[in-house]
Amino acid sequence: MDSISQPILLIALCGFAYAVGSILFAIPVCRLGGLTDPRALGSRNPGATNVYRSGGPLPAGLTLLLDALKGAVPVWLAGHYGFSVFAQAMVALCAVTGHMVPVWYRFQGGKGVATALGSGLVLAPLTTTLLALIWLVIIWRWRISALASVIAIGSGPVISALFEPETLPLFGLLAIVIVIRHRNNLIRLAQGRESRF
Repeated sequence: MDSISQPILLIALCGFAYAVGSILFAIPVCRLGGLTDPRALGSRNPGATNVYRSGGPLPAGLTLLLDALKGAVPVWLAGHYGFSVFAQAMVALCAVTGHMVPVWYRFQGGKGVATALGSGLVLAPLTTTLLALIWLVIIWRWRISALASVIAIGSGPVISALFEPETLPLFGLLAIVIVIRHRNNLIRLAQGRESRF
């Protein structure tokens, strides 16, 4: 790839990641299944947790898979075309940003956890797998998705620094933006009002 086409391709991949990330799969999954709009349940977040509340594990699992794929595919493409870890991290952040501030839904999106999961599994599989295990332990013990997400992603910078240090900037930024997106959940947690599974 020549020096001119490489930055053009990276910009295109970032745009693609943002556009695909802006598809909030929780909404069409619930519509096709005749379920309650996830934005009307719990934290009003268009993600797998509220789809679970609306329709159970099958539509929630499908939503999780699709939201993860929209993070995984653009990052995989960036790696396939030989871009650096830093460039792949840029693509990952564009996908997560798309989920959080989606152009297709008036910039009112979700928390970005599943999209970060998909991106991370491609770019930093060991770190992301460990974070997923932390999420599972917390959700098993306390049954609060927001708590599990905040603790897991908050652990990301430390775990990435230990095992995949080249991805530390990505997990540092993800920790900041995802914890901020959970600020209302954290307030409800402190007040004892956060919804459980």
